[in-house]
Amino acid sequence: MTVADHILRFYQTLTPPDGLPADVGVMNPYKDEEAWRVTTAFYQKYYSDTNERIILFGINPGRFGGGITGVPFTDPIKMEEDCSIPNAFDKRAELSSRFVYEMIDAYGGPKAFYSKFYISALSPLGFVRDGKNLNYYDIEGWKPLFEHYALDRIREQLPFPCSRQIAFSIGQGQNLKFLQELNKKHGLFDAIETVPHPRWVMQYRTKRKEEFIQQYVERLGQA
Repeated sequence: MTVADHILRFYQTLTPPDGLPADVGVMNPYKDEEAWRVTTAFYQKYYSDTNERIILFGINPGRFGGGITGVPFTDPIKMEEDCSIPNAFDKRAELSSRFVYEMIDAYGGPKAFYSKFYISALSPLGFVRDGKNLNYYDIEGWKPLFEHYALDRIREQLPFPCSRQIAFSIGQGQNLKFLQELNKKHGLFDAIETVPHPRWVMQYRTKRKEEFIQQYVERLGQA
């Protein structure tokens, strides 16, 4: 099996954690016909090999990016323009996707980046409340809901194969803390590193965007 085969099978079997509050909606694009077509095209394009990759864990997909296309940090615009995969989705931009693809371009482009790295999330499914994005750690009583859920999803992805030497948290706050706790308890990776969350950069540090792009490129390159 190729890495693409493993990833697509993983996405096909995803279910949300049990016990979510009634007011929390779940985004599962892999049940949508067009999203599944796009997801399949993407992973078959960039992951049709058996090479090991370093995994980067985001928080959970957003409703304008991975929550639509099925590919983390990839909105319909970047999917079409940067990955050359046409799609029928509304072409609405996501800030995080814009940053990530500027970073990927600085790294050498999608083919070079995705040959070395695999982007996932501690929750591969996204959440909404009142029509707005919701991070898993902002859900009431999230810890008991997500501790085993996140651990099981990580373990399912390691045989793709993903490197056990190092993994990255995309985000330097609660997402990093949670990943570090899981790693300390279960010994998943030799080391956990971190890079700033694209949304934080684009929302609060836009003037320093190029600095953070270079920070990504350097840290990922050293890994």
